[in-house]
Amino acid sequence: MIKIQLKLLTLSLVLTTAFIGCKENKSSVTADKVTISVKSENFLSGELAEPIIIESRTLSDGSTADCYKIVATSTPTDHEMGPWCPNNISDDASAGGIWLDGGKVHDVDGDFVKNLATFYEDDTWMLYDKETGEITKTKTKQECQEAANPNVGVEYQNYCVECLPSYVADIQHTYYIPVTPKKAVTPYKFSSHPGGGPPPRADGHERPEGPPEGHRGPEGNSTLPSDRGLAFNGVAFNAPAPVDNILGAYTLAPFDDAGGHINLNAGYHYHAATGVSKKIEQTDNHSAMIGYAFDGYGIFENADANGKEYTDLDESRGHYDEIRGYHYHVDKAGNNNFIDGLRGEYAL
Repeated sequence: MIKIQLKLLTLSLVLTTAFIGCKENKSSVTADKVTISVKSENFLSGELAEPIIIESRTLSDGSTADCYKIVATSTPTDHEMGPWCPNNISDDASAGGIWLDGGKVHDVDGDFVKNLATFYEDDTWMLYDKETGEITKTKTKQECQEAANPNVGVEYQNYCVECLPSYVADIQHTYYIPVTPKKAVTPYKFSSHPGGGPPPRADGHERPEGPPEGHRGPEGNSTLPSDRGLAFNGVAFNAPAPVDNILGAYTLAPFDDAGGHINLNAGYHYHAATGVSKKIEQTDNHSAMIGYAFDGYGIFENADANGKEYTDLDESRGHYDEIRGYHYHVDKAGNNNFIDGLRGEYAL
């Protein structure tokens, strides 16, 4: 009888230990105390090709969830697009956009273009006519396509690349964002290449789409979106621009003051958050909200209302509070980057 009782006690301890182990494992993916769902009304309807609807989609962990289907035109109505390249080396900053380099934002005015050889310590740079001061830049859709190719021929070297909104007026992109964010067991990390972004397309620039198209990540994840999320105006927060490819051809592809530029596949998209697009101010000095990541968590500006950056961000550039739940803070504009990964599951 005593032996039987001992065996039952031992079995009970084993089962209890197993139960505790399972419980601890489950707690690692337990939802946050506060989870903020996506608000479709935050998106500006003027930039959408059709009303936002809810569809059931498969998520990256194989589960299904309600997701917002967002069909965007990538044409903002809350700010103007451009300018990008100034016309002459005598032009001031109002005639051009910005350039992101070394963690800083530089005005692309005439003087910046004139001094590129000094800026990059390479005398090959010469984007203007020495006699007239006129800056050499793309002027047609065909020239835009040729000059934006990473295998650009010598005839398009030393060009300022300016692709205009009229070239991509008919482009639309369809994105899916989970209505309610779902924490992943392990965060998804965006891959990068030496130029600071995803592997470039064969035809020249960043990959054009959000989910389900993506690039192959470091763990062989072929579904991870290359875009990071959406601004409230429907414009994508894109992967870092392939700066090495651009500079390697002695071309300059400036961003406008909103941090955006155009390529013929992606249309207009952002590479930096400069505070120009729609934002939702917070009441507690927290930084303003500027959009949503593709896992449904909110994306906020880099620094708070006092200009102070957040120092407790995780590897995805996010953290948690009980007002906003888990959310991201974008990188500084000069770093040509938004967020470093997705903490939650994303739609396929």
